[in-house]
Amino acid sequence: MSPGPAAPTPRAPAHAPSRTHPEKATDTMAKRIDVSGLTAFYGGHRAIDDISMSVEPRSVTAFIGPSGCGKSTLLRTLNRMHEVTPGGRVEGKVMLDHEDLYGTSVDPVAVRRTIGMVFQRPNPFPTMSIYDNVAAGLRLNGDFRKKELDGIVEKSLKGANLWNEVKDRLGKPGSGLSGGQQQRLCIARAIAVQPQVLLMDEPCSALDPISTLAIEDLIGELKSRFTIVIVTHNMQQAARVSDRTAFFNLSAVGRPGKLIEIDDTERIFSNPSVQATEDYISGRFG
Repeated sequence: MSPGPAAPTPRAPAHAPSRTHPEKATDTMAKRIDVSGLTAFYGGHRAIDDISMSVEPRSVTAFIGPSGCGKSTLLRTLNRMHEVTPGGRVEGKVMLDHEDLYGTSVDPVAVRRTIGMVFQRPNPFPTMSIYDNVAAGLRLNGDFRKKELDGIVEKSLKGANLWNEVKDRLGKPGSGLSGGQQQRLCIARAIAVQPQVLLMDEPCSALDPISTLAIEDLIGELKSRFTIVIVTHNMQQAARVSDRTAFFNLSAVGRPGKLIEIDDTERIFSNPSVQATEDYISGRFG
């Protein structure tokens, strides 16, 4: 099966992806991602090879596949975090609508504001209060009056389904929350700056089942506002939360990860086009 349409022809280079003041942002900012001929390296090692695929706006796309097949590496290329790793470099294109995120005039810091990320383990700033955790990115990106900050913090915590649990202790350390609450706090921090895409790298792997279901419910709510990409090893989770699923695999040990197929999640789990996908989903390997 074809891995996806080629990226559209880019417009003239932009200095950075467009930004909107969070207080004035709309709920229709989600962007389409088109990856074309993407190869990522760690020094001389080719981690993923010639990936081409599309991620639709206002949807959830899940990356699945065995450990070491490049799922997280690909995720980190989407917001230029991969190049932060020593020896990390990328060939190919990542288009956010019509902007080439690896264009020579694009500021990678601006890309990371536009494409937020939630990591595997909750990582609230340990010395900051719940309020300051959410407001941290806003303060870095602009000058806000206290009333503006209060409104955005409340809206973001409500968006992460955390407001009712913390509204009476906003001045308490974020590190004092439970694991599931900390992860939702990290999501609130990510959405406070109004990104257009939200990346999640195994966001539930360190959480208990009840917290996991809370995060999954939240993902379902957030997709109406954001383009979401999630890496998960949990097949049931991918089936529950995603609209489309991409399966990655290694052709051999030490070889780069490859995109095997991408399709609607229902089809991937019920009638995949490639035998390797069926073997992985059914537990024959991985």
